[in-house]
Amino acid sequence: MRHIKDKDSTDIEGRPLADNERFAFSCHPGLQCFNQCCRNLNLYLYPYDVVRLKNRLEISSEEFIDAYTHVVLRNGSHFPHVLLSMAENAGKTCPFLTTEGCRIYSDRPQTCRAYPVEQAVYFKEGRPRLLHYFRPPDFCKGPEQDRFWTVKSWESEQDAGIYNQMAIQWAEIMGLFTSDPWGAEGPSGRTARMAFAAAYNVDAFRRFVLESSFLSRFKVKPDLKMKLKKDDVAMLRLGFAWIKLAVFGIRTGYLSPKK
Repeated sequence: MRHIKDKDSTDIEGRPLADNERFAFSCHPGLQCFNQCCRNLNLYLYPYDVVRLKNRLEISSEEFIDAYTHVVLRNGSHFPHVLLSMAENAGKTCPFLTTEGCRIYSDRPQTCRAYPVEQAVYFKEGRPRLLHYFRPPDFCKGPEQDRFWTVKSWESEQDAGIYNQMAIQWAEIMGLFTSDPWGAEGPSGRTARMAFAAAYNVDAFRRFVLESSFLSRFKVKPDLKMKLKKDDVAMLRLGFAWIKLAVFGIRTGYLSPKK
């Protein structure tokens, strides 16, 4: 999900979808193109994607990042992107693709959930708005099927509500990284490494919060603090708040320094 500055941006491919506009789409094993979209992907993972996938696989966030992702700091970027590694086979398929389909379907990433709709978010007066673009690839037969959706009914059908909420929050933070916040430490310094953990390595960030002096130095929103030991989403929300505060000096209702 991209963070854009102008809702009328023309550099996003696909047909813009109005909120109540209908589009035709259906995907099922009877289509010749079934599973073809699950190959040779540059599939960006968002922090909530990693939480869902590592829990589905019953491994730690460290293990998931090491085994299933590439972490890339692109030229001109000031925070790494996390991409799903493709399988080492001729088709470079998604590592979770089987002959029957996706083996982690109920926990599939936000990008897969939204397909064939791509999304962008822009902020006006501090409030986010999600924009949608209909962009199936040329080989896709889904748009030829006789089932119709709006962006809201498609979100509901794909159980994408929490994914979209968390992706919007992450897009806001990534928008802050359009400028370099690291100073002399650089993007590999201690603060940058901790920011990556706060976003993508929830298990390591939990250890930092619970086993260091963190809770004696910061005031955490009470209902959030109660959930930190076991609730990965609560810890992720705290991680987002920590990045805003520690990296950019932005206070939120979730986290503030103790006086």
